[in-house]
Amino acid sequence: MPRVQISEKWTGGLAYIIGLITSDGCLSKDGRHIDFTSKDLDQIQNFTKILGLNNKIGIKKNKLDETKNCFRVQFGNVRFYRFLLTIGLSPNKSKIIKSIKVPEKYFKDFLRGLFDGDGFSFSYWDKQWKTSFRLYCGFVSASRRHLEWLQSQISNLYGINGKIGVEGRTAYQLRFAKKSSIQFFKILYYKGDLICLNRKKYKFEQSLCIIEKQKQAGVAKLVDARD
Repeated sequence: MPRVQISEKWTGGLAYIIGLITSDGCLSKDGRHIDFTSKDLDQIQNFTKILGLNNKIGIKKNKLDETKNCFRVQFGNVRFYRFLLTIGLSPNKSKIIKSIKVPEKYFKDFLRGLFDGDGFSFSYWDKQWKTSFRLYCGFVSASRRHLEWLQSQISNLYGINGKIGVEGRTAYQLRFAKKSSIQFFKILYYKGDLICLNRKKYKFEQSLCIIEKQKQAGVAKLVDARD
């Protein structure tokens, strides 16, 4: 099978791929192979589609729990591998990764890829304040320095501020609260036809729908009071 030529010219698609590799990708020590693993088949399919890969998608089995099996694709490309090294990626990157060199023009796409890999969103009704609906989103990483860089970039580029805290015993979390999360959603999905992990976007959208309904209900009550 002929080797697929991967362009290193920056585009929204490439930036998205860099985000995925930064989160769920792995550079082998052989200086050639790149591995990408995800529990979502459509995530793998998005990855191979953008890069134009025809490589077989395999299954990475979890010996203790088959429900946690993942999908995996691996390909070899020395030139692309070396490109990844120049922008800040490396083998065994989890705990040592710092900044990634991504053009400002495509940083939103990079963030969306990173979010689809290591990002999260969750929401709930506050038990103490029954009418208060909480929403948070953010990123998890084993490298605090990576999250500090990410925190700074998001603040400088978009004016959105988050806080870094500890996540379990071996990881850190960059979290954005409700108002910032709403802004962040608009940054990630800045137009309608963007390639992304649909389940994460849908979950985020459902929370925003609740917030919008709550807002509309509040306006209605205010109008009734004035009448």
